[in-house]
Amino acid sequence: MYSDKISLSADDILEKDFKIDARGYRPQEVDKFLDLIISDYTEFSAIIKRQDKEIKTLMEENRKLKQEYNKLRNRVEAAADEGSTRNPVNNVDVLRRLSQLEKIVFGKDE
Repeated sequence: MYSDKISLSADDILEKDFKIDARGYRPQEVDKFLDLIISDYTEFSAIIKRQDKEIKTLMEENRKLKQEYNKLRNRVEAAADEGSTRNPVNNVDVLRRLSQLEKIVFGKDE
């Protein structure tokens, strides 16, 4: 993921040779500093690999949760649609029963 943006690897730094001039830097100091840089690069590389793995895991989990959400949403919508088609029938049945009860209680014959 990030490897295309990083120019140097730990091995590139380790294998780097500097030209030595009469007034150049002390090779031991340069080597010590480069060892520190290599250590950091190695740690950065490990962190990036862990984060890439975690991102992939989270993306897969997110995909599964979205699928589950869509299934549940479809179920709820289907249940709501089914309920809305039943209610008029149920309401008509309730009105019929009420009408029959009124006829029995009040003795109204039509």
